[in-house]
Amino acid sequence: MTDQNTSRRRFLAATGSVAGAAALAGCSGGSGTDTEAETGEGSSPTATEGGDTGSSGGTFNRINSTISTFDPIQATDTASGRVIRQVFDTLLIYENATTTVTNQLATDYEVSDDFNTYTFTLADDATFHNGDDVTASDIVYSWERLAQSTNSSRAYFILDSIGVTSETETVMQDGEEVEQYKPGSLGLEAVDEKTLRMELSAPFHATLQMMAYTSFAAVPEGIVGDIEGYDGDIPRDEFATSNPVGAGPFELETYESGTEVSVTARDEHYRGGANVDRVHWQIIEKDQPSYNYAMNRNADLFGIPTPFYEPSKVSVEEEDSAGRMLGSYGQIRNGDTVNYVGIPTINSFYVGFNMEKVPKAVRKAFAYVANQELFINEVFKGRGSASYHFTPPSIYPGGANEYTNHAESEYPYGYGEALQDKAIEVMEEAGYGPDNRFEVQWTQYQSESWLQMAQILRDRLSSAYIDMKIEQAPFGPLLSRGRNGKLEVYTLGWIADWPAPDNFLQLLNPPQTDTSSSAPVSYINWNSEEAEADAAQEAADAYSRVRDNQAPTDAAQQERNDAYVQIEEANWEDVGFLPIYHQIKEYMWYDGLQDFTPPGGMDLSRLQFDSISLDK
Repeated sequence: MTDQNTSRRRFLAATGSVAGAAALAGCSGGSGTDTEAETGEGSSPTATEGGDTGSSGGTFNRINSTISTFDPIQATDTASGRVIRQVFDTLLIYENATTTVTNQLATDYEVSDDFNTYTFTLADDATFHNGDDVTASDIVYSWERLAQSTNSSRAYFILDSIGVTSETETVMQDGEEVEQYKPGSLGLEAVDEKTLRMELSAPFHATLQMMAYTSFAAVPEGIVGDIEGYDGDIPRDEFATSNPVGAGPFELETYESGTEVSVTARDEHYRGGANVDRVHWQIIEKDQPSYNYAMNRNADLFGIPTPFYEPSKVSVEEEDSAGRMLGSYGQIRNGDTVNYVGIPTINSFYVGFNMEKVPKAVRKAFAYVANQELFINEVFKGRGSASYHFTPPSIYPGGANEYTNHAESEYPYGYGEALQDKAIEVMEEAGYGPDNRFEVQWTQYQSESWLQMAQILRDRLSSAYIDMKIEQAPFGPLLSRGRNGKLEVYTLGWIADWPAPDNFLQLLNPPQTDTSSSAPVSYINWNSEEAEADAAQEAADAYSRVRDNQAPTDAAQQERNDAYVQIEEANWEDVGFLPIYHQIKEYMWYDGLQDFTPPGGMDLSRLQFDSISLDK
């Protein structure tokens, strides 16, 4: 057993096997960078009668992709997160999905001078869907599930990233002694019914931002019996698929896997209730039916898939202080001109390489033949910015200008251009040639735009002695194959869990990329013990510096900033990730949607829909 002040570095080894499998999510997104994985088909549902919410009524219709779970501690995908955000409340929330954190279930909080103790006061009148009051004991239970449950995909959020004090215990696993979290040892205390105290093992600069993530949602104490000391009021599978109980403004109404999901407004809610009676998402994965669904006016708020998107139809009338571009789009196919917003969200889309299966020369050849500027302009139709770092510009050390300056001066594979001759050269130096070609499997989620980009890369790589086979796979199976180390080259993206570089760069921390662990954060197997592993060791050392300098102070921030850049440069050297682009999220909506304030950089999946209204 260790003492309660287990360091974050030591706990990485103890919790790495239970770290959440990730894809687009910080919150994993899904099948489509084209439309934020929002696709769907079918007919528009009939609006239902709502409760006494003081609402304008009606059904707010949206589009979604495949949902995996409604359990907030298990979900890692954006599609599930969109629904979970409506059903569950957290102590804190990103205000209108910006990077600013504001109170939700908490009405006040205090932070100690050493940044190690947080004390939260809960809303007096907050209740769960089952009628129970929300108490500090409920939060303790909810976060204990996050740390302890075998169903949790984000245990490392509370145990490692935030670093709530805890103990470990030694257990036998596959014939070896390993340390793991000791159940019930979290540094949480329900001081009284409405006061929660949390102790950290060391300061963490993004504590409040992380707590706004839905993994920290409140659920009634004992509702699920998947941790020690609780038998559970609801079977866990039922809670995750048909009966989630939270404190949010909406309750789950219906869910048909692969088809649709809807939530209804609560009769009473401590924040005043929702203006709409109901939110409905139609579920589809492909571009054509998604586009048809929106053009038939079945969706009130939607994205236009890239194959059907026409940049010339965008008219920007205003850019606000958050960088959101507001205006109109049209005419669209049905003759309407719709409202438009373009949002510089905090995300990064990339090509990943399993280093155990793809040699370094081949990875470098990919980087040399890639032209990010070409891809963003000709493939993705200008819906983003070319990416040279994994960290998005808005949170890069020094900001967007420093992001650009560093890439222009230091990116080794051609800034704004492809270097075909260099690709051939690096392959020939590694012993490849006309009679010794390398075969590689490219696996991507289902997206016509990414398929077009893959075909460009395939054609260019052919002259560099690389034969690339292209495969499209559903999002879920793609992630499963990645976790099991069965991918060679793959495409994914990351959407911020919290707005800081370490949320992104954890995916390039070599110990967390090992697919022999039960839940790697990425799938690149960046091994610091193998030959030519200097860059991997540099990245691991840099991430240790990040972990050792987590305080919200200027000095610690400077140490982290230096380490962040070191990780980016190590990735350039070994090409674990090939950055492609940072997406600008674009949404369109019909005039019937009212009181809609577009989200900020944390994007629409962080937004609750209780304040919108309809007139249609």
